[in-house]
Amino acid sequence: MDRMTRLAAALAVGVFVALSGGAAQAELRIDINQGHLRPTPIATPIFSNGGAALRGTNCEGQPVQARVDQSQADAKEVEFGKNITSVMSADLERSGLFALIDPRSYLDKVAPMDVRPKFDNWKVLNAEALVHGRAILLNNGQLRVEFRLWDVVQQSQMTGQALCAQPGDWRRIAHKIADAVYHRLTGEAGYFDTRIVYIAESGPATDRIKRLAIMDQDGANHKILTPGEGHSKMILTPRFSPTAGEITYLSYYRGVPRVYLFNIETGRQERLGDFPGMTYAPRFSPDGNQVIMSMAQDGNSEIYVMDLRTRRTARLTRHPAIDTSPSFAPDGKQITFNSDRGGSQQIYVMNSDGSDVRRISFGDGRYGTPVWSPRGDLIAFTKMKSGTFYIGVMRPDGSGERLLSEGYLVEAPTWAPNGRVLMFFRQTTPGGGRKDSTRLSTIDLTGYNERTVITPQDASDPAWSGLID
Repeated sequence: MDRMTRLAAALAVGVFVALSGGAAQAELRIDINQGHLRPTPIATPIFSNGGAALRGTNCEGQPVQARVDQSQADAKEVEFGKNITSVMSADLERSGLFALIDPRSYLDKVAPMDVRPKFDNWKVLNAEALVHGRAILLNNGQLRVEFRLWDVVQQSQMTGQALCAQPGDWRRIAHKIADAVYHRLTGEAGYFDTRIVYIAESGPATDRIKRLAIMDQDGANHKILTPGEGHSKMILTPRFSPTAGEITYLSYYRGVPRVYLFNIETGRQERLGDFPGMTYAPRFSPDGNQVIMSMAQDGNSEIYVMDLRTRRTARLTRHPAIDTSPSFAPDGKQITFNSDRGGSQQIYVMNSDGSDVRRISFGDGRYGTPVWSPRGDLIAFTKMKSGTFYIGVMRPDGSGERLLSEGYLVEAPTWAPNGRVLMFFRQTTPGGGRKDSTRLSTIDLTGYNERTVITPQDASDPAWSGLID
């Protein structure tokens, strides 16, 4: 991967300080399995600059010769501090679990790293958590960012970290800090240091151009990956490899469906083969060694798997019905897919060798695009009933069905790597002189925090990467 993946992070030991006197209180913890959750009030003062004593060292604490002018470093550190705080705060707020306290109300505008916070000044604002830190531009040109997370009620430090990277990677530092805060307060892994690949759509409906695009999960660092001409004019259903270094996608050129691999670092595209009658997305196996797909050979759509090392394909289903949209379980032992073999489009599960096929969806309506959660506990799906589309989840045995969002057209769910948030695309109905639009949205498993993800143009078919190394 590129330099973004070479971020070095050194985890400092969290120091817990007991309250003096009185009964011990429960540590601050957010239960994200509740329904309509009250966001936790959190204060995030701008990370300070400073640390002149540290500038003469590298990230390992070893002395280095001076390369950074102190006056210039001060100004740059102030800017880095503001930007990192802004991105980190936005990540936390978008999760729906945190309510940012208005900085204009802060009694302490700066919370120095080397001084214990004045907790009474944060309690009066009803803050339950406090994140503060500092940015230091080291003499070797690296950026060192330190932060601490405090439980304001117990007046104890919950965690602290020091992270080092090249200055151009400051956004990734901010995302990693947000991940650390999210993890410490919820017990679940974060999902902010991730990317989204999707289809960027432009042009009239009669000549729609669909190109491969990539961005950070918050919409930053947006980039179009394919030119929108030749075989790159009509790209569908991109999916990340487990390492997030490659993308597999389907492309139609002159009516012929082809599956490609795209290397994100090099931009190299490799054709896996021509697969006549492809009906749905190719998708990687959890170990990255296989691609599973639906192919229509002899006019019948079946599930096949290709070994990427040998390029050999193996057929997994044998049924006269239409079998499409396969997705591996995270342990690679099972596969979910949709099929009309029962008379209507429903969700099925089978073993990875194609044995023991069993239906799991039995509600009203038709079900499609099943995707197994990275946690293995749920399968997300699209449901169609009475002219309305829904995004929902159910357990792998079909129990516990819950519908999270609905609309004129909502489709193609994809999981955040922690298995707690879904992204999908939503198309609005045309009317009132408006053109219909297609946009990406996220929603958590409570169904109460739906957010639009801003993209430069219409967007569909999102796929969420795992955490970037």
